[in-house]
Amino acid sequence: MMPAPFAAEGPDAVPPIDVRHLTMRYGPFVVMRDLNFAVNRGEVFVIMGGSGSGKSTLLKHLIGLKPSAEGVILIDGEDFGAADAEERKTVLRRMGVLFQNGALWSGLTLAENVALPLTEFTALGADAIGDVVQLKLALVGLRGFEDFYPAAISGGMRKRAALARAIALDPELLFFDEPSSGLDPVSASRLDDLILEIKASFGTTIVVVSHDLASIYRIADRALFLDIEQRTMTALGNPAELRDHPPNDAVHRFLTRSSEGVT
Repeated sequence: MMPAPFAAEGPDAVPPIDVRHLTMRYGPFVVMRDLNFAVNRGEVFVIMGGSGSGKSTLLKHLIGLKPSAEGVILIDGEDFGAADAEERKTVLRRMGVLFQNGALWSGLTLAENVALPLTEFTALGADAIGDVVQLKLALVGLRGFEDFYPAAISGGMRKRAALARAIALDPELLFFDEPSSGLDPVSASRLDDLILEIKASFGTTIVVVSHDLASIYRIADRALFLDIEQRTMTALGNPAELRDHPPNDAVHRFLTRSSEGVT
């Protein structure tokens, strides 16, 4: 069985996510090969790279939507890909995902969208679920919008509602796929604030796919660079440090493009 969550991170603690020699492939086409990295507990870890580098594909591997062509993904030291159905369900119960378009159910109100995972995966009664829904929507600044449908609110509000649903089950691992995509700078900045607040308040381990430099520099403890030309990872570290001491030209170009004023 998958182990219980670790309470603290020590020098010998098993990382919540440990990727070893991962190769991602669509048929014969290799997207990325020999990826090796670990995500530390309680950090914001960004997957960055140019368009077509496999950022979202890597995220799909991490959350179990795509099997590994080669290599393994360990969740708290256990092989996620080799887990049986019950073990996978246990692990997935500890994950929250905010997809790029939000993926809210258009025929459900915001409250009903947030309530859905609570109804499906907990034994809470209707009153308790209602309390949790109110709390999660309030956390993302949407108190009073419980009865609105997704089409009636802005894109930034839809992203925040999707975040409320993603954190409904208090996940230990939270994944974002291009959270600032399609948002104006103010809405994108507000979403960054929420990511940092969740990390600070709950100690959640957060993995973010992003190409947005302002967001990367602001939220990332560490960032992984996927090099589309070499088809493997070529940098891992704090993005500001990678910018100031780039390991190669591709990383330098990516982290300095139109980045005036970004700190």
